[in-house]
Amino acid sequence: MHGQLQRRLDNRQIQLIAIGGSIGTALFVSIRTGLTGGGPASLLIAYTGYSLVMAGINNCMAEMGVLQPVSGGFIRMAGKWVDDAFGFMAGWNFFLYEALLIPFEITALNVVLSFWRDDIPAPAVICVCILLYACLNVLAVRVYGEAEFWLSGGKVILLFMLFGFTLVTMCGGNPRHDAYGFRYWSNPGAFAQYTANGATGDLARFEGLLTAIWSAAFTVVGPEYIAMVAAEAKRPTVYIKTAYKTVYVRFGLFFILSALCVGIVVPYNDPGLTGNGGTAKGSPYVIAMSNLGIKALPDLTNALMLTSIFSAGNTYTYAATRSLYGLAVDGRAPRILTYCTKNGVPVFAFAIVMIFPLLSFLQLGGESSNEVLDILLGLITGGGIINFLVISVTYCFFYRATQVQGVDRKSFPYTGWLQPYCGYVGVVVETLILLFIGYGSIASWDVTNFFTYYTMLFLGIITFTGWKLVHRTKFVPSREADLVWERPSIEAYEAALVEPPTGFWEEMGHLVGIRKRKAHSEA
Repeated sequence: MHGQLQRRLDNRQIQLIAIGGSIGTALFVSIRTGLTGGGPASLLIAYTGYSLVMAGINNCMAEMGVLQPVSGGFIRMAGKWVDDAFGFMAGWNFFLYEALLIPFEITALNVVLSFWRDDIPAPAVICVCILLYACLNVLAVRVYGEAEFWLSGGKVILLFMLFGFTLVTMCGGNPRHDAYGFRYWSNPGAFAQYTANGATGDLARFEGLLTAIWSAAFTVVGPEYIAMVAAEAKRPTVYIKTAYKTVYVRFGLFFILSALCVGIVVPYNDPGLTGNGGTAKGSPYVIAMSNLGIKALPDLTNALMLTSIFSAGNTYTYAATRSLYGLAVDGRAPRILTYCTKNGVPVFAFAIVMIFPLLSFLQLGGESSNEVLDILLGLITGGGIINFLVISVTYCFFYRATQVQGVDRKSFPYTGWLQPYCGYVGVVVETLILLFIGYGSIASWDVTNFFTYYTMLFLGIITFTGWKLVHRTKFVPSREADLVWERPSIEAYEAALVEPPTGFWEEMGHLVGIRKRKAHSEA
């Protein structure tokens, strides 16, 4: 049957799906690269600064996304308000970004499993992951939303458990009764010298800060996932607005606090951070637990880390499918990809997405897991930066259109703060990071690393230029930009709803109440 995307996601599911996309391998394992390269102070500065920039970009996306909660999110907005070629480039960049994250997470899952045993068959793990992602995403959006709700809840529990571990152990609550506090900020020091490019002294410390910024650029994400679920929210204006508002809290709790904790629990020169490559033992928290002689907790941490990584891969599968669907809706991908089952699943788009997890089989060549992770990490980081640059540029065009057309932004369901300056800052910062992210591969010339970091940039230039030349597209004049777009149909849909919107905690209360009643009736 030819169906369409359906609005089935409630408030609690949207909130946890947004968390699911922002918490993954990077926050628990890959964050160590920023610590080893720059030290605890550089890590904290980088994550704090980049989180503030991302808060501004979220501010841009919130205003546009609440006004127009459309399928494809910012991808379609880029084509609608900037240039069709810009939307084409943005869509395929985001699709590849999300699709490549799936094998990255599956590879990381195998690596984390090696914490317990080295003989777990990687092919079996890959096949099971692909099968589970298929089941959770193809059955129905409701099944996906419910699964992601519980999986993301495990991520939050893990994070707060690690924050508690940091606070308790630094105050002396550990088997060695060592109140180490901020010791590692003094010895070996707050700033590390990144010497891989031959630099020394202040230059090496500055390059260490750059390394921490690259780590933050890979780790700190969030608003793009809310944009992807907006078209399937039961009450898009209310629930999506709430989701965007909570992103600011997530930046502070998840990313800035994580950077602070990681710099406290382990010194940046600990051999475990580099000696184990990308293994689970390379997680700063697990290393700290082992250093303090803590038993059992490392096993629990890695068990919860597995659910976190699996959940992230599940979210990326969903987002990649919806982005490809959005491309097809606007004619930037084959029209057949808009075909949906009666449950609202774009099944052909999903089938294309499920080709990408097969890249995780590349890790099977002996010690190549770390190489696969490194290559995917570089490609993904470049793609992620382009995503946020696209959002910032799109908002600048959107804001300009409101001014030229005399539209009162206060009449929108959500009005961003400090605009258009958040958009301007986002454009400048993301452009600089995109241009200099491969600085190390240029300073000490490395062809593989150069193309790893800049492939997505080159691909973006090619797709934008190619589509523009073939279709002779033009930048959308501010006076002609369609700011109304799908708003009338969204308002009509919401006006027809009978039940009032429910809050996150109200829905949680209902969920607990339902489960209590079921348990009582079964008893």
